[in-house]
Amino acid sequence: MTRLTLLATLLLSSPLAQASLLSPFRNDDGSTRWQYVANFSSGVLIILLTLAACILFVTWRRARRYNLELEEIRGQLEQRVKDRTAKLEQEVAEHVVTTQRLQASESYIQNILRSMPLVLVGMNHDGTITHWNRKAEQLSGIRADNAIGRNLWSIYPDVTVTPRHIERALETGEAQTLRYSQAGSFHMDITVYPLENYSEPGVVVLVDDVTRRVVTENMLIQHDKLSSMGELATAMANDINTPLQAILFDLRSFQSILDSNRLFPEGSPQSNEAERVQHLLHNAAKNGRQVESVIRNLQQFARGRSGEPEDANVIDILEHSLVQANEALSLPDAIPFSSIQIERHFDPDTPLAPCYVTELQQVFLSLFRHAYQSLADKAAQAPAEFKPTLKLYAGQSYDSLSLRIQHNGIGLTSEEQMYLFEPYLHSGNSDQPAAGADKRLSFAYFVITEQHKGHMAVTSDPAVGTTFHLQLELL
Repeated sequence: MTRLTLLATLLLSSPLAQASLLSPFRNDDGSTRWQYVANFSSGVLIILLTLAACILFVTWRRARRYNLELEEIRGQLEQRVKDRTAKLEQEVAEHVVTTQRLQASESYIQNILRSMPLVLVGMNHDGTITHWNRKAEQLSGIRADNAIGRNLWSIYPDVTVTPRHIERALETGEAQTLRYSQAGSFHMDITVYPLENYSEPGVVVLVDDVTRRVVTENMLIQHDKLSSMGELATAMANDINTPLQAILFDLRSFQSILDSNRLFPEGSPQSNEAERVQHLLHNAAKNGRQVESVIRNLQQFARGRSGEPEDANVIDILEHSLVQANEALSLPDAIPFSSIQIERHFDPDTPLAPCYVTELQQVFLSLFRHAYQSLADKAAQAPAEFKPTLKLYAGQSYDSLSLRIQHNGIGLTSEEQMYLFEPYLHSGNSDQPAAGADKRLSFAYFVITEQHKGHMAVTSDPAVGTTFHLQLELL
């Protein structure tokens, strides 16, 4: 409307337009026909107003249509926003649930790893610790906070696992198994597992304390040995005893004949041989009685022990074992056991101790045999002034009975001391037995530590001698 008004104004303002447009509104005499002017102006104004109204109506319709479209678009946008908000809320809720599950799973896994009865150590390829569970803390005394992120060998240099074990596990992709043992204390199985499907190369080290299993296996082996020895002792004793008794009976009969002078009458040429034959018979009878004593010991051992330990005087058992050693221990071309000087240092107030008498006798006899071998070897090498000596100590120490058996024979090396009580192979080659396996005291150690719940140890020096330490509980 503004444009039409402006156009009309311009047309009317020009002289030519005024002359052409106003001519119908003038009389011949040049006067203005105001009635025509008013009517024309009203008509023009009505037309202009009508046009303006039409334009306004069209504009309103367009604006309404645009508003409706905007309202529709706005509604669609609001719906999209609502849908997107609902979807985001659902995703957030799902993410929260997933996060909680992941946290719960991680916490559960961490609790499993921390509560494992095995030592678990996670490491990357250069030995930096990534995991350190509670058992590792207890064994090493190092907290996980102080271990994670540090090199294993810098904080625990005594560990058996070496960098070469980790490299071998990563190179081969196979687990590496190690065995670490200290006889009489503990046995550990160590396994190095390479990690699979992991972004960074690494390994997991598991340390399993198998001491109880090894002790149980040792017990089974020793029980089997004991059973086999009992059966063998019974068979040997029964097989030997019958002909031995016949031989002893014949010896006593022949000696009786000699004593009666019926075989070699006095004054006969053979009477001079009677004394010599009598001496030979006496020695044969003495040796026969020694064999008979050995058989009785074998039979006593074969009968085994009772179900419960009995209170006994350990000093008496020790003395009886000395008698057995005098009768049973001998080596060809060596000093007899009876020539060994025995020094007794016994506390007169030594109390009775609960024990299995037969097994304890076997322990003492095994120790005496071991000592006798060392003394005989040193006597063969030492000068004539060497005096083989065996010292025995017994007395109460707090709530235990303390025993020591000491000799001045050839002592044990550090390696021999380490494996003296170990029944298994200790070399890397399982086909080769340990050196000096026939001189082991694993059975004696088993009887003291497992059957009597006591303690047994050895201290030795090759140039000085050896001392066996035994401790039995009195309660």
